[in-house]
Amino acid sequence: MTESTYRIHGATGEWEVVIGLEVHAQVTSHSKLFSGASTQFGAEPNAQVSLVDAAMPGMLPVPNRECIRQAVRTGMAIEAEINRWSRFDRKNYFYADLPQGYQISQLYHPLVGEGQLLIEADEKAGIPEDKMIGIERIHVEQDAGKLMHDQHPTMSYVDLNRCGVALMEIVSRPDMRSPAEAGAYVRKLRAILRYVGSCDGNMEEGSMRADVNVSVRRPGEEYGTRTETKNVNSVRFVMAVIESEARRQVDLIEDGGTVVQETRLYDPDRNETRSMRSKEDAHDYRYFPDPDLLPLELDEAFLAECRASLPELPDAKRRRYIDVLGLSPYNAHVLTAEVETFARFETLLAETARALGKGEAEVATQVANWSLSVAPGVVNALGAEADMANATAQAQAAILKMQDAGEISGGQAKEIFEIVLKTGRDPAEIAETEGLKQLSDTGAIEAVVDQVLAANADKVAEYKAGKQALFGFFVGQVMKAMAGKGNPGVVNGLLRAKLDG
Repeated sequence: MTESTYRIHGATGEWEVVIGLEVHAQVTSHSKLFSGASTQFGAEPNAQVSLVDAAMPGMLPVPNRECIRQAVRTGMAIEAEINRWSRFDRKNYFYADLPQGYQISQLYHPLVGEGQLLIEADEKAGIPEDKMIGIERIHVEQDAGKLMHDQHPTMSYVDLNRCGVALMEIVSRPDMRSPAEAGAYVRKLRAILRYVGSCDGNMEEGSMRADVNVSVRRPGEEYGTRTETKNVNSVRFVMAVIESEARRQVDLIEDGGTVVQETRLYDPDRNETRSMRSKEDAHDYRYFPDPDLLPLELDEAFLAECRASLPELPDAKRRRYIDVLGLSPYNAHVLTAEVETFARFETLLAETARALGKGEAEVATQVANWSLSVAPGVVNALGAEADMANATAQAQAAILKMQDAGEISGGQAKEIFEIVLKTGRDPAEIAETEGLKQLSDTGAIEAVVDQVLAANADKVAEYKAGKQALFGFFVGQVMKAMAGKGNPGVVNGLLRAKLDG
């Protein structure tokens, strides 16, 4: 497998960057990992805190079956080993937003073991070929609360709404070698989580965030000392952190300094990382098995239900789009990148196939081109005038049906869709009343063709003498004379017959 050629160029030569990511994904569930408190986003501070979350004396945690189920389904989606026996541990540290004084996590016996994730080749981004990224583990843990430092000039407040929310920590191996690979990994992982439904992937709301581990080394040498940049909340920032931190480390080493293992924060305004605290090792947290929780033991019926509930995943869907529907690799990749994109496409595909009385493979390319190019272009041009509630699959399929039958041209399809977006009117009615139908009457078109050829006898002579490029001129003149309403197929056929006959 070809390695990425991404390098950091220093004063003393080239350096390679080594990247590993720890992605924290909030599990999709109505209640928290060990309590019945709500997980809904946007509630008033401390409105969703149970006695368990607040660590009141005598309160005992009870595992949420749905949270365990979602983590197992995620592990299956990345072809990981599912550990039938796993255990919760206490990770001991003090912080104001952690009422228990410890976090319940899984260090020694995680729920999910080794897996893998494929990132696709992207020559423009510097990913020369498909690459498999190893995933070391997925463990389930509870989130901490949140400190708010900007509410009062002299005090900080604590909001415990997030305290106890279930997280999956998805730990990659240090297999990535460029910001592009890391960005592709996060995007692909986010897509899988959203396909599976185990996390909404909303990085802006904090339900998915990444800790970015970066070290540098001379190509082929041993790993260098790594730093960890915490809580990075966008793909763009993940890539920026890697570039900034790798450059900082190279400059530091070349100036005679030493990289220290530490936790850092990213400042997007300055595009730089800064030290937060020295990096702890596992023994610093005094891990030990949580005495309040029995080990998790998964039976075959539970695993079978999890496996059966998985949807068609991105890689399989992309292959089906190419092999069965006949789409181009590029269109298949774009259509399967996001849950909403493929859902809209498949709804429109089914509706168009039904309206045209054809198989889905017969109309897939037409629907894909409409979905990825034509429709977004009209929507973007209209801006705020576009009412997306009017862009129903039925309305769009009706437009594609008229276009397939030769009743309207591509340009007229755009005009009709624009009116649909503004008004919600029926596409067929718009085509009829607004004069947006193609003329396919052979006799009427032939009369215009004869007029154009008679008016351009000199050009006809040049064409017949071998200047074949003039054919486009004649097509343009006929379409102009017909105000763009002539059926291009009929126009082309009649011109060929008269010029080449």
